[in-house]
Amino acid sequence: MFLYQLLNIFYVASQKEEESKNDSSRYKRGDLLEVPRTLFTHFGIYLGDNRVAHLIPDILPVFTKKTSAISTIVSNNRLVLGVIAKVASVRVDSLADFAYGSEILVNHMDQVCSQPPLDGDEVARRAEKLLGKVNYSLLWYNCEHYVMYCRYGMSISYQTYQFCTAVRKIVCSRKSSYLTALCGVAVALYLGCVTLLTVLPTLLVSFTIWMAA
Repeated sequence: MFLYQLLNIFYVASQKEEESKNDSSRYKRGDLLEVPRTLFTHFGIYLGDNRVAHLIPDILPVFTKKTSAISTIVSNNRLVLGVIAKVASVRVDSLADFAYGSEILVNHMDQVCSQPPLDGDEVARRAEKLLGKVNYSLLWYNCEHYVMYCRYGMSISYQTYQFCTAVRKIVCSRKSSYLTALCGVAVALYLGCVTLLTVLPTLLVSFTIWMAA
């Protein structure tokens, strides 16, 4: 009996902590919200009345048109498959569904972006105007592009920039050029077809990587 009461106390305390963590009274209409989802940060715009507009990939609309099913909280599996299939939409969810169990960060981008934020009502109006299906791209149009346009009037993604910069450092490096040349020559030797037509493309690719590094 004592153990049950103790567990119940812990459960109630955790529920209160979860509710206070994402209490809607903390947010104003037009606030930019962000939470961690999968490998990236997910962004949304607070509309007021416990509602968040956000661009989110979701594979479920490919298999069903039932609004009741699609409107349920988007799990990480649905999200990742939606990214791969490039199926996404701007939708409105509750704060709890948007947060997906994580703590929400508010207007952090105000410290990063050089452009001052627009008026809150204008931000929310833009967010609502774009509701519906979108042409999604992980690199060129994702949830961050959406909220940055709504709040600052510029469609950019710092996550995309950081990702592309990291890939460029890996791919466009001197080590990569050496490795490309060695692999190309090794394959040509293994296949026994070391000719100008097989070696020249390898050298051109290696040279391009070298110059880009």
